[in-house]
Parts: sequence; structure tokens; C-alpha cells
Amino acid sequence: MPPRKSLRNQSTAVVESSVTRSTTSKTSGTAKVGSKTRATKRKAIEPSPEPELTLREEVETKPSKRRKAVAKEEIEEEHLVAEELEAAVVPKKPRATKAKAKAKPEDAIPLAERTAVATLKKAMRIGAHVSSAGGVHNSITNAVHIGANAFALFLKSQRKWQNPPMTAEARDGFRNLSKTHKFEVHHHCLPHGSYLVNLAQAEKEKADQAYGAFLDDLQRCESLGVRLYNFHPGNTNGDARESAIGRIAAQLNKAHKATKTVVTVLENMAGQGNVVGSTFEDLRDIIALIDDKSRVGVCIDTCHAFAAGYDLRSPETFAATMAKFDEVVGSKYLRALHLNDSKAPFASHRDLHANIGTGFLGLRAFHNVMNFDTVVELPMVLETPIDRPGPDGKTVEDKQVWADEIKLLESLIGMDASSAEFAALEEKLQAQGASERAKIQDQVDRKGAKDAKKASAKPRGKKKKKAQEDSDDDSD
Repeated sequence: MPPRKSLRNQSTAVVESSVTRSTTSKTSGTAKVGSKTRATKRKAIEPSPEPELTLREEVETKPSKRRKAVAKEEIEEEHLVAEELEAAVVPKKPRATKAKAKAKPEDAIPLAERTAVATLKKAMRIGAHVSSAGGVHNSITNAVHIGANAFALFLKSQRKWQNPPMTAEARDGFRNLSKTHKFEVHHHCLPHGSYLVNLAQAEKEKADQAYGAFLDDLQRCESLGVRLYNFHPGNTNGDARESAIGRIAAQLNKAHKATKTVVTVLENMAGQGNVVGSTFEDLRDIIALIDDKSRVGVCIDTCHAFAAGYDLRSPETFAATMAKFDEVVGSKYLRALHLNDSKAPFASHRDLHANIGTGFLGLRAFHNVMNFDTVVELPMVLETPIDRPGPDGKTVEDKQVWADEIKLLESLIGMDASSAEFAALEEKLQAQGASERAKIQDQVDRKGAKDAKKASAKPRGKKKKKAQEDSDDDSD
């Protein structure tokens, strides 16, 4: 800090002055005065007339060695003087003050007030995936900051395998703040698992590593009183899907036996590559292998479902999709939702989250969700983008986006979708996302054209010769 730097400079100046005076005394003063000064300094520094010496120092008694020893003592004294001056002029500040200086005052001011759920026409618990930087207890404050009635967080860094244990301060702070702000964390908190963990991993060493990180998170949940834990099912890595699903279920059964209360919540996926969970059948097959079915559930991500080919846009298609979920998986397993629009078109298998109403899903899809009785009281978590360009051109997080989206979703409860109010809101939001939708649609179209061209390409080499032979056979 600038004031501290200024005081340090003053201290340095005082020390430099002291050293200068000492040097002048040695060069211009009499030998008697210099000898007296040295004797006085030795008496101040040395606790006894027989300082500790090494064996070699005891043998060496030449005057030059003695002079060097005295000079060394004088330098050490100057260092002591400097340290004493700095301590007097610049007292050390406690760590708590330092941490307080880093706090952002604006974070203490809520961006939106929390809506009393009892005042809504349906008890919808809407929030966002907030930061837990500095300790899990901070997630409560961050949720209150945006007016959330539910929230998600990472219980530790999701980018590395090894993490320090949760501190008692963070644990107790989380529990106390949840009571203060009336968050029923056992129902409305949905921690998210690490992206590194793959419970479908076949390699033993990697599978053990994944299981260890997964179990650690479940244990953290239980220490906080949290009952739900959301995670991505896993990746086959090219192995048979049935085998991968078996490994996921086996790891879950093992984790359930090692814990007591946490419900492991499978998230549906968008359908990229070898990822497990993009179909309701994948989720059903995992649940079928779970020993204690009270310990497993499902979180439907609206963007992932849409990208995987489950239509949520009209009241009819939404009803059909949810009826299929109930038939294949069972509505009793639905424990949470991730609310995200999609930058990519229907059945594109691309996981690109968009802000509510601005993507290909559109506002009507979220009107369907907000008026669906089955999701009442379930935690609904926004994972929409909040990165915005700042005044200096750098990207910054604008949490006002989440605060506004929570209020937007709450306003859809009971709203007439055929009203002029809804139509105006829908049109406005679609206009905001028009350029992004056009860009992604163009990418999807070009990829489709490229794939079609590959599929229709003429066979080469042996394949071409075989095709010619088959043609000749047909003509016979």
C-alpha cells in the first residue's frame, strides 16, 4: 500500500544517515575515539566477554582477524538498528486487516432482494452456481447477493486432484450463515462435482483416483449438512457403454456404503462423443444397478436435454418430453434442474449455454418449466454466462445478470403466455441473442454439409474396384 511504502522509505533514510555518520567517524576521527566507540558497541552487542567461536577462530589471533571481527559486529549492529527503526516507524498490521482491505465493499450490497417463496404462485426455488472462493461459507453470502433461493457451488477446486481439507471455520460459517439466511441447504443446495472425475474409468489407478475425489466431496457434503450432490456420469473412453455404466454404478454403490445421507444426482448430458448420460435410457440403466435407490437422483439440464434431442419449446413437446422421462426413468428420481438456454440448435449435441430467452430454446421453454408442478420446491440453478467486457476491454463477471434472470424466471410463474407482456419480453430477448444464434447455426450448417460430403464421397482404391465389380455382376 502507498502509505506503507512511504514510511519504509523514511526508515531507510534514517538508517542510511546512521551508516554515513559511522563511516565518517572511522575515517576522520582519532584512533582513540574510534577505539572507544568500538569498545562501547562490543559491550552492547556481546552478552559476555567470551563470544562463541569456532575452533579455527580460537586459533587465529592476528590483529587483522580481530579487526574483521569488529567490523562484522558493527555491520550487524547497523542491521539491528535498521530493524528497530523500521519496527518503530512501520508497525506490522495483523492479517485480518490485510484480508479486510481486499474485500469489495460493493459485494455487501445485494443486487436484488430475495423473493419470499411463499409469495409466489408456485414455490419455485431459483438460484445460480455461485463462487465459493475463500471458503464454502462465502457461497451463502454470494447467493444472498443475487437474490437466490437455491444455489450450487464447488466444494473445492474442480481443476486439480489434491485439495486441502475443509477448515472448521468454513464448515461452521456455512452452517451458521445458512441458518441466518434461512437456506434449507439439505434441500436447496446442489454442489457440483469436479470435471476431472470420471466414474466410468476402466484403468484401476485412474478409477481409484476418481473415486477418492468423489468420496471426498460426499464427505464434505455430509459435514455441511448438504443432502444433494450433482455430477456428470462419466465417459466410456471408447469402451462398451454397458460396461461403462456398470462401472459407474459400482463406484456409486461403494460411495453410498462409505457415507450415510448424500443423494448422488446424475446430470443428463448433451451427447458429445463417448459421454454417458445423454439419453434417459442411460440414466435408467445406471439407476437400475444402484443397491440403495433412495441415494440416487437426476438433475435435468435444459440446455443438455435440448442439445441431446429432447424438445422443451412448446407446451406439447415439453409435456411429451417430461412424460417420456417419467416413463423411462421415473419422476420420483427428479431432484434438481439446471436452467440454461442453448446457443446451439435442437439435437446439435453441442453444450453451449445461453442466457434465458436468448437462445434456441427461447422464453416459452422456461415458461413451461416455471409452471410445471413436478419441479415445485426443487433447487433450480442457473449456469448461464455472466462474462461481459469491462470498461478497460477485459472480461469481468457481471452478477447482475443472474440477479435479473432469477427475477425474470419468477415473473413467468402464472404469467399468461399468450399476453402482450409475454410476447414483448420474448421478442426482446430473442433479439439480444440473434447474432450468437446465427453464428452457431452457420457452424452447425457447415459441419453438416461437410459430413454429408464425406458420406457421399466416391469410394477409392480397393473399395472403388469392388464397387465396379459389383456393378459388373449386376449387369450379367
